Amino acid sequence: MKNINRNTKVYLFLSKYKNWQEEYGTLRNIVLDCDLTEEFKWMHPCYTFEKKNIVLIHGFKEYCALLFHKGALLQDTHGILIQQTENVQGARQIRFTNVQEIVATETILKAYIHEAIEVEKAGLEVIKNNAEFIVPEELQNKFDEIPALKNAFEALTPGRQRAYILHFSQPKQSKTRESRVEKCMQKILNGKGLKD
Repeated sequence: MKNINRNTKVYLFLSKYKNWQEEYGTLRNIVLDCDLTEEFKWMHPCYTFEKKNIVLIHGFKEYCALLFHKGALLQDTHGILIQQTENVQGARQIRFTNVQEIVATETILKAYIHEAIEVEKAGLEVIKNNAEFIVPEELQNKFDEIPALKNAFEALTPGRQRAYILHFSQPKQSKTRESRVEKCMQKILNGKGLKD
């Protein structure tokens, strides 16, 4: 393997998660063979190139995955990249249910990783479509009532704004939407995201 810099936090992560341990280890070796730096972010092994996130290893009940942070910019010549949900704009996953699938696609995975590195070297960015998110009436009412809330909200990163708008917009009843806004107001005023 080219890169021998292994992050100790990843060892702890691997020892903790028994379900996908062999799959995680195999993915880790493939990624490290592509000369990426191993870090630990968002409680998962994350691999970077010149401090830019390239891929992340994570798992769920039904599958484990290699998540490409700017996967939407990859050509996906094999048609294997998956958009997790309709709200995910840039990231794409390649999912696995066993180690044999990973081993069988090692060459393809390395090609995708190298393409992702080239995307980063070129400075390409995912163009995020925030226009589709409309501020719910209940939030707008609070903005009108408390201008400091609007200022604090606008100071949040676009991703945090988006998370709040999705959270506030989900309930069908206005009363529930209003309750969610009320509960999150202090976090917004403190400059915190929904999950912070």
